[in-house]
Amino acid sequence: MAHLTPADHPPRPVLLVDRHAERRELHALRDRERPALALLTGRRRVGKTFLLTHAWEADHLFLFTAARTTPELNRRQLLHDLVAWTGEALDPADYPSWRTVFRLLIDVATHRAAGDPPRPTVLVLDEFQYLADGEAGVAAVASELNAVWEGRALTRPAGGRLPLLLVLAGSAVTTMEALAGGGSPLYGRFDWQHTLEPFTYDFAADLAAFGPVRDRALAYGVFGGTPRYLAAIDPRRSLAENATDLLLSPRGEVRLLVETALDQEEGLRDVPKYRAVLRAVADGCTGRNEIAQRAGLANDHGLREKLATLIALGYLEERRNVDAKPNEAIRYQIADAAFRFYHRFVAPNASLLERYPAAQVWETAVAPHVDTYMGLELERIATQAYDRRVAGLHLPLVQRWGRWEGVDRLRRSLEIDLVAALADGRWMTGAVKWDHHPIGAGVHHDHLEMLRRAADAGRAWAHAALAPDAPLYYVAAGGFTDAFRRAVDASERPAMLWSLEELYATDDPAAAPA
Repeated sequence: MAHLTPADHPPRPVLLVDRHAERRELHALRDRERPALALLTGRRRVGKTFLLTHAWEADHLFLFTAARTTPELNRRQLLHDLVAWTGEALDPADYPSWRTVFRLLIDVATHRAAGDPPRPTVLVLDEFQYLADGEAGVAAVASELNAVWEGRALTRPAGGRLPLLLVLAGSAVTTMEALAGGGSPLYGRFDWQHTLEPFTYDFAADLAAFGPVRDRALAYGVFGGTPRYLAAIDPRRSLAENATDLLLSPRGEVRLLVETALDQEEGLRDVPKYRAVLRAVADGCTGRNEIAQRAGLANDHGLREKLATLIALGYLEERRNVDAKPNEAIRYQIADAAFRFYHRFVAPNASLLERYPAAQVWETAVAPHVDTYMGLELERIATQAYDRRVAGLHLPLVQRWGRWEGVDRLRRSLEIDLVAALADGRWMTGAVKWDHHPIGAGVHHDHLEMLRRAADAGRAWAHAALAPDAPLYYVAAGGFTDAFRRAVDASERPAMLWSLEELYATDDPAAAPA
């Protein structure tokens, strides 16, 4: 495997990928007649700071990023940064409390925004949770901010404009979201609130811009949608080289980020136990009792809290059949693709990776299993692809996505990749195949047969999915044979048949009316 040095390639341009809706909405808030208060949250490395620093012209923005240190040091640093922004000397002794600091900050911004002509101004307090110790402290700081905001920022010259936007941002999602909750001093004050999510597969491809679409899909399956992980990819090198150097290597940039992610989360105690839970789920222990046994933990309230925390942080997700009853056991799975890949291929091969070149481990212990691994990843891509093309293709709205695993009346296994409850009351089902060659008609016939077996076993949704007007949705990485297309046409059912090339096409793929 050839390895290229940084000098072999020019630096990649800085891109603001996706986030068009967020940028448009934030600009509208900044440019309106009166001041606005916004709240932006999201897990670490999802791109909050990048968005906030690239959404505006530099001379319109004051951004302070609090550090994981004491509130006093953050107060002094904010004043230091404000001096650099205004060019005016300030003595920290004159601003001994957060209220005095916030009053100064908003006064300076108001003066700029209310000038002649008005100058749209944005203030960003990033990692706001570090301005205090603990949730109670954050609430106290928020109370100080609210007192100043209510008393000063909402006034403007008679008949004049005051285009001022204050953004509070942070990665301690629970703590930050509590700022907008009932009982918070800022409750009801926010004009805009948003949680920034990882990229979907199509926007991830803007950073993982490999030529072959299969490699773009593989990159999403390996690195997921976290912008910080994707930014490390060099698409001028092969997918295998990137995965080897960034995730498999003991010194890999993305590997180190994944391995330290839980350590960076606010408020997590007993981090090794959280890691053990993730490893157990990655090993296939999807039920709570199985997780407890594999991780060596008690199946008690503490474990339930850990699972709920990992879900809130975006590391785990619940998985249930679409017709599951409320009292049925919840199944868990890794929600983040980079973590799935890490726990599937990196952690189990840690000893090999210490002893042998990462490229050799990729060839012998990873590459032979990637196609199997990508089956579930393509299911995720398939649901995202459908949702993003609903408007352009006038497709029926999906109320909820799912899959179904169970047995028929003879206790034979059944597994249906895609089961979607549509908003119009119908059910859409389908199959997803990560094949290298076009799939044949047998896949379509097998799918209908599984629906019939599920219907015979008393599954109401399967009965509905066999109706003549119930849509079919097939995604095949290698495309479809003519025999497959003829078989689907013969069923006279509304159907979508999308290959990888169609999933990544800039225009909408063809689809039968549904």
